Amino acid sequence: MTQESQLTRLGLFDARVPRYTSYPTAPHFAGGVTAGTFSDWVEAIPAGTQISLYLHVPFCRRLCWFCACRTQGTSSDAPVIAYVATLKAELALLARHLPQGVSLARLHWGGGTPTLLQPDQIRDLAGSVFNILPMAPHGEFSVEIDPGEVDEARLDALAASGMNRASIGVQDFDPEIQRSIGREQPYDLTRRVADMIRDRGVTSLNADILYGLPHQTRPRIADSVQKLLTLSPDRVALYGYAHVPWMSRRQQMIPSDAMPTPEERLRLFETARELFVWDGYREIGIDHFARPDDSMAVAQQGGHLRRNFQGYTADTAPILIGLGASSISRFPQGYAQNVSGTSDYTKAVRAGHFATHRGHAFAGEDILRARIIEALMCDFHVARAELLRDHAVTPARLDTLFAAAASTFGGMVRVDASGFTILPQGKPLTRMVARAFDAYDQTKAQHSAAI
Repeated sequence: MTQESQLTRLGLFDARVPRYTSYPTAPHFAGGVTAGTFSDWVEAIPAGTQISLYLHVPFCRRLCWFCACRTQGTSSDAPVIAYVATLKAELALLARHLPQGVSLARLHWGGGTPTLLQPDQIRDLAGSVFNILPMAPHGEFSVEIDPGEVDEARLDALAASGMNRASIGVQDFDPEIQRSIGREQPYDLTRRVADMIRDRGVTSLNADILYGLPHQTRPRIADSVQKLLTLSPDRVALYGYAHVPWMSRRQQMIPSDAMPTPEERLRLFETARELFVWDGYREIGIDHFARPDDSMAVAQQGGHLRRNFQGYTADTAPILIGLGASSISRFPQGYAQNVSGTSDYTKAVRAGHFATHRGHAFAGEDILRARIIEALMCDFHVARAELLRDHAVTPARLDTLFAAAASTFGGMVRVDASGFTILPQGKPLTRMVARAFDAYDQTKAQHSAAI
């Protein structure tokens, strides 16, 4: 039996499962976590802790059809100016609750398109952040950059503000594919922006590319990957395009009849994966690649790779605070998410309140199961000794959890004295294996394809 037929038998090509950037996943967040809960969790941060901060800028000049993120289009700067003012007010509110000596291990600006901010806005917002939360030694300030919405002046402002990692969205370089997903971005433009970023001393460059797009074939994705490799990114995210037009109306613009089949998606992924590995990149988790000296590869080698709402990360900070509409925060006590609509978010903050709308307070086996799922997603292995050391769980309970998952996946996983391992031939099933440890009802959530 071929590997593909085994994967078919196990349901890979039909399944829809979470991406597991959190556990429980966001569809299971509820209204029990309030602005007061968020305040309490912030105030409980130990003095001197290094935390991470995410700022969400939901605006775009163009709304790419493939994107399912919380974004909105704008042709004017007026709503952006008002939104930045609200972000600064939320920062000031946060400052009133933060304990002494808290600093930043990581700062990330995402969206949307953070680079549609004007240079003065960039400097002003970065200054507001660092006045409240100074960057810790060896801290990282990363920004998502749209090559079609950035220029010399804005890159100057970002570099002067301390940006030391940039992330460029590529998706695909084929012109027909770009037109079909509403993201026309010539290779020459992308190359020029990558050079501009490096010219400013920003040595760490990430890139995102998608497989599973309409009209994509193995020769076409190979051509796009080879073009991307000429930019020498330090790390690459090879995401599977999630076609969820029932959730994202703009995706209805994408021709569904031109989409590759699930089996073709796997072959597209394998084609790209082989090229990255051949060029010297290390495989990170299920969909990332990094140069051996990149911090993510180093974290993987040292067993410190983690997973959060941006995907894989070398960030081991215990707390992530998200500011801006729809942003999610992670605390040792649970998750808190801001209201998604910019008007409701603005109304709450301007009234002097945090905009927390929903979340989840950890209970029962949440933390144990979260660690099992994260370890499988990051390392394809969860260590029995670590779980027994760090969690209130008995060996018998672990045996029960491991056996239940192993019974479903046959020769694709192994259970032994060291713990639970996904074998190399089972890696495409990783999200499905992780789901076997998920105690929450998945039948009502509409997730993306497993491959």
